[in-house]
Amino acid sequence: MADNEKIIEEIEEGGALITLTDDEGNDVEFEFLDIVEYDGEEYIVLIENDEDADEVVILQINSIDEETEEFVSIDDEEVLQTVFNIFKKKYEGDINFE
Repeated sequence: MADNEKIIEEIEEGGALITLTDDEGNDVEFEFLDIVEYDGEEYIVLIENDEDADEVVILQINSIDEETEEFVSIDDEEVLQTVFNIFKKKYEGDINFE
């Protein structure tokens, strides 16, 4: 899985930006917020690197090999909501979720 300590260290030093390609082939830059563990899986929580962004993006982290990972969209709404609730609880008081 991801070297979470390295990612967290980068964030503490000024944030980590991740560029992903959307379904239409456009590159979109996201700010890394956290990695949430749930039911034996890891999920990355991102927000678009845009001052008007108001929704987080949650993707499942799948290991391809020891050095490569992919981020996969989540089809299960229950899993998505549970991961989001874990994230919200962790940052309650630090982030305004309204």
